[in-house]
Formats: sequence, structure tokens, C-alpha cells
Amino acid sequence: MKRRNILQATAASVGGAAVPWAFAQNIGSIKPGKPYAGTEVNLLTVVAPQFKAHEAKMAEFEALTGIKVKYQYVPFASTREKLTAELVGGSAQYDVLSTMDVWGPSLYNLFEPLNSRLAEKKIDLESRYPLAHMRASRDGNGTGKNVLGFPIRGHVQLMFYRKDVFDKLGLKAPATWDDMVESGKIISAKADMAGVAMYYGKTAGQNLMIWFNYLWGGGGDLLDAKGQPAFNSPAGVAATQAYMDVMLKHKAAPAASASFNEVDAVNSVAQGKSAMVPVWWWRYASLVDPKTSTLKPEQIAFAPLPSMPGKDNTTYTNTWFYGINKNSKKKEAAMEFLTWLSNPEIERGVLLDKSMNEVVAMQTKNLLDADVNLRYKGMHVFAAQALKGAKGTPLFSQWPQVSDILEASISELAGGKTQVKPALDDAAARVRKAMRA
Repeated sequence: MKRRNILQATAASVGGAAVPWAFAQNIGSIKPGKPYAGTEVNLLTVVAPQFKAHEAKMAEFEALTGIKVKYQYVPFASTREKLTAELVGGSAQYDVLSTMDVWGPSLYNLFEPLNSRLAEKKIDLESRYPLAHMRASRDGNGTGKNVLGFPIRGHVQLMFYRKDVFDKLGLKAPATWDDMVESGKIISAKADMAGVAMYYGKTAGQNLMIWFNYLWGGGGDLLDAKGQPAFNSPAGVAATQAYMDVMLKHKAAPAASASFNEVDAVNSVAQGKSAMVPVWWWRYASLVDPKTSTLKPEQIAFAPLPSMPGKDNTTYTNTWFYGINKNSKKKEAAMEFLTWLSNPEIERGVLLDKSMNEVVAMQTKNLLDADVNLRYKGMHVFAAQALKGAKGTPLFSQWPQVSDILEASISELAGGKTQVKPALDDAAARVRKAMRA
């Protein structure tokens, strides 16, 4: 959909009475009488501006309930290790924990099932959150009956690009990955910058996040129907070769992309060194914030991720959830916190806060909100559409080991010293071994 049509559709759906989601009801309730006053709930969470904004609102929650919430932040690269230590040690130090979808299966035993508490508070999560995010919050590799947490942070991917540069050169936002390469080559030749900043370096699996779209778009997959490696199939090899060729063959990406992580790639655009970056939507803030970027908001535009020629667009989705530590001694107070924090108006308030450029919306109500979409040029209703068919990696307990194997292979390939087929075959052999462990 064109952005103008998206905004019109959003205004119509949100402003009218016939909205197909029951988000106006069952938002949950805080127990009256402050029964948990004086309790301190300790939260362990990854670092994110959204969560800093939540923390800034804790005085409101404390006034309402008498419960104090203490935040402890962990850098992304250290979060999985910290959560694993909490699981192994059976610690009750933290009452609420955040985890990413792909780590969930290896950490299910760390979280308290919330079904009875959700029923008591009449909270219907499936009426509030897209299914692409809900799967992260369930056991059974995303298909179980137990709800382990509230989806609290999640992402779709977009192509961000320099609108001023594209306009000057008469270019359109790339519809296919081939278009991205061709535009990148033109930009590299005619402008004083690289075409597209990619990120092939090793940092907690970040170099897999665009590769997934090449793989799926090219007809490949991570695993076959039997749960065995499929990424080294002919389709997977061709897709991986195309992913590498962006930098190694076509030179549309700077050579530094071989070691770039996600932050490096975004900074390359923010500092005027590259004209495009395919990345999570939340990076928009880094691209327009004068503290981190040389660019003005009008210089940055976005489009859906490119696709393979003749194929539908894909977007890998990523979800974090907040759940209650099963070892916590303060589970009821922790549930009060999650009930309050998950109110759609808390999320909406962050989205519309003019002192921030926080784009992350998890709840369908806010994805379709007319004011949110007006502020962000239709980004959120596009995300709502993308989430309907969004894919995530298979959820299985060995994913952390598999991810480590795959990101090492991608990083090695980016060095240009090995061939795609043997590298993927070797990775597949190691993944099969990890899956048996």
C-alpha cells in the first residue's frame, strides 16, 4: 500500500466503530487497596530506550500501587548469559525478567506460567498482540498452552534510505535486492558515499537477520520438515551467495561491512557515509537524533524490505517478552507491574512523546492508531500488515548453539577466503551435531 492510502485506511479503521480487534476491552485491572504496598519488584532487562521511558513512569505506578520497581539493565550481548546464570542458579534476585524469542526454549523453566493470573485479571493477550509476537510468549516452542510472559518489545525490518540522495539521482526505493545492489552501485559512483551499509560481523547473531530474508525469499529455509538443516540446499547456497555478493562482488556495500555490526551499519548512514541500511525499525531514532546523527528527519525515508525478483516481501520479526521468575517470592506484585505496564496507553504515551523518537509498538491498537501513524508517516500500519505474514526463526532449545555456528560461518564468508557451499555444508554438519546434543 502507498503511504497516503495507508494513512487513510488507518484513520478510517481507528476512527470508525467497526474495528476487527477487541482491543477496547479486557485490558486488565490493578487490585484496589494497595495490597502489595511496600514491596520492591526487581526487573532484569536488556538496554533499550523504550524501557528507559517505562522506568521514568514508575513514580506513577508506585503512587497507584505502593509497589516500587527497580530496574537492572544488561547489555544485549550479555543478556543471554545472564539469564542462563539465573536459570542454573535458581536465583530469586530478580522478579521480572526479559528474554528474546529465540532464547525462550532454552529458558522456559525460568518463567512462571501466567494463565491463571491472566484469567483472573481478564486479560486476553491474543486480542491485543499480533500472533507473530504472541508465539514468543508461549512454551512448547511457541505452540504450547502456557503463557510465560507479555510481549513487550518487538521489531519488523525496514529499508531506510537517504531520500535527498535518491531524489537527486532519480532513484526509487529498491523493490528487490537486485534493485538495492544497482542503486548502491550508482550511489557509490556518483555520490561521496557507499551504497548500502550491511553488517556481516559477529555480534550475537546480528549478521543473520538480513540473511534470513535472502534465504526465505530465495525459497530456502533453516530447517526441513524433520528438523534437520536445510540452509545448505541449492536454494540456500544461491541465496547466501547473493547476500555475500552485495559486498564482495558488486561492491555496493563498503568493505568495512565485513566487520560491521548493526550499530556500525546504522552509524554509517547517520554519519553520511552510506545511503541505505536494511535494519530494525527501532533504529529510526538513531538516524534522526541530532545527538547521534548528522541527518535531519526529512533526509530519511523508509520502505518495506526488498524481495527476491517475483517474490513477496519478507521480514524477519523479533520479539522480547517480560515474564515472572518462577523462583520469585513476589509474584503477585510482579503481576501487578506487568498488568499496568502492558496497558496500551502506556505504550501509546511513549510513541507520542515528542522528546523521543521511539517507534516500537507491540499492540494492534497502537499499530493502527491514527496519531501514531501520522507522526511516523504510516510506519506502524505498514508494520501491522507485515506482521500478518512475518516469520521468525524456529523456536527450539538448541537455537543459541545453532545461531553461534551460523553467525561464525557468515562472518567467515564475508572475509572472502572460503566458498559458500563448503562453508554451509560444514555449518550444517555442526548444526546436526548440536541438535543431537
